[in-house]
Amino acid sequence: MKNFIIINGPNLNMLGIREKEIYGTESYSALCAYLKEQAMQRDVDITMLQSNIEGEIINFIQQAYFEGCDGIILNLGAYTHYSYAIADALKSIHIPTIEVHLSNVHSRESFRQISVIAPACIGQVCGFGFYGYVMAMDALLQNNQSER
Repeated sequence: MKNFIIINGPNLNMLGIREKEIYGTESYSALCAYLKEQAMQRDVDITMLQSNIEGEIINFIQQAYFEGCDGIILNLGAYTHYSYAIADALKSIHIPTIEVHLSNVHSRESFRQISVIAPACIGQVCGFGFYGYVMAMDALLQNNQSER
């Protein structure tokens, strides 16, 4: 069984409340329940974490390394655009990581189209809402198979 960690950054806990026209009406707890169900169907063990604090997110990334995690899926919200500290943490652990965004960041404000995290990841999924996390899960599973 593969073990993935899903890390959500600032304001993801406000899903269903914030900017519903962009992020939808489903809550963060609905996202967690959906992803746990999808993981079970794929025989994947997931740990869901969320923090609004950059240093805690770095701790989560390092925790993934020390716990022998097989893959990371992350949605860093605004940290995507400027957190070199998180990018450095990802580069230091050598765990396949996929960046996810609920909305299509490339069709939004220009600052959202810049990711300092992407170079530390094996891929990026954006614009597919909750399903983007499932796409990332499947991509990690495929990546793990090809590494054998």
